Amino acid sequence: MSDTTQPTSPENGQSAPPALPLAINLQYIKDLSFEVPAGAEIFATLRTNPQISVNIDVQANRLEQEQPVFEVVLTVKAEASEAPQTEGGPAGRPVFIAELSYAAIATLNNPPAELIEPILLVEVPRLIFPYVRNILSEVTRDGGFPPVVLQPIDFVALWQAKRNSFDQTPGHA
Repeated sequence: MSDTTQPTSPENGQSAPPALPLAINLQYIKDLSFEVPAGAEIFATLRTNPQISVNIDVQANRLEQEQPVFEVVLTVKAEASEAPQTEGGPAGRPVFIAELSYAAIATLNNPPAELIEPILLVEVPRLIFPYVRNILSEVTRDGGFPPVVLQPIDFVALWQAKRNSFDQTPGHA
């Protein structure tokens, strides 16, 4: 009789969850940019906290055709603008622009085909997000502004929104 059960933990005898069929081989900053378009003048004239908008994107690309090795890039762009002069008015001058593309090289170990996309676009970004958050916080602080601290991101919702927008693009079913 063959044993096909999950490994058990010696402490409590319960089954351990299966390991992710994933290995993160390497992480690195692919691109990092911090810009203060108005220069020193912005520090003298900024009177209120700037309004900050954040855009996030995730891309995954196979590195080798015959190997399950992928580059996953989590890109975050944070733009701060002066608050509008009047309620509902146009945003003021740009205060700073921070852009970070942080990448991970991941190897997949024979996952079921239906799990490849969610592993690459949900799990890998979830694993590297703390590093992205830290780098963005430090770069904005080192740029002379209060640190931008990203709130946790729902990568499942981001992935689903991206899939829905792709599915509704003309030419796709």
